[in-house]
Amino acid sequence: MNVNQCNYSKGQLSVLVTLRVLIGWYFLYEGLVKLLSPRWTAYGYLMDSKGVFAPLYKMIAGNPDLMAAADFINMWGLLLVGLFLIMGLFEKTGYIGAILFLVLYYLSHPPLLQATYLLPTEGSYLWVDKNLVMLGAVAVLFFFPTAKKIGMDRIICKNKSK
Repeated sequence: MNVNQCNYSKGQLSVLVTLRVLIGWYFLYEGLVKLLSPRWTAYGYLMDSKGVFAPLYKMIAGNPDLMAAADFINMWGLLLVGLFLIMGLFEKTGYIGAILFLVLYYLSHPPLLQATYLLPTEGSYLWVDKNLVMLGAVAVLFFFPTAKKIGMDRIICKNKSK
């Protein structure tokens, strides 16, 4: 469905844009915190990984070059995804980036029975955690885009159509 054919009500559009901006803020802030913390690294997070992909995450943590790349991608990727979503700029790219990060985080620390992690969690989870819930919300936004109505993509699309 073409976004120009989407006739959201004011309430629907408001709620969708608000959700996009809130998720964007979450990603932007996570990226900024990491970027502004000189000694931040994902090393501990990767080493604490459980589940099927734990060996891969630990291999990344054990290789200095891969670890540096993982840190760089986390800091700048989170920041860019957040900016894209807040500004409604390259909206689909922002959603795909958000989905990739959320899947990687979920696979690193899946909420499984008998899995205990060094970092404290915000609650008690079984299979469903905040990463999976946010992944669902981002998937909804991907299929109900708003940036061509409220966002920088609206300006870009107007310029392309001229």
